[in-house]
Amino acid sequence: MNEDAVNHPSHYTQGGIECIEAIKASMSQEEFLGYLKGNAIKYVWRYRMKGRAKEDLQKARWYLNRLLEEL
Repeated sequence: MNEDAVNHPSHYTQGGIECIEAIKASMSQEEFLGYLKGNAIKYVWRYRMKGRAKEDLQKARWYLNRLLEEL
């Protein structure tokens, strides 16, 4: 089975719970929206620096899509 490094990286899941859901549960709605925005900015900011430009831009899009879903 292939690893999905953008949508469901295996290293972000423990005991059947994805890290993003644990983070959401620990924050207010406003804080979580800021978290999503910050991560989108982070991936756009550094997409040319790690040698995985396309993957980082896909991750930025993932966070933007999640931000839109949460509104």
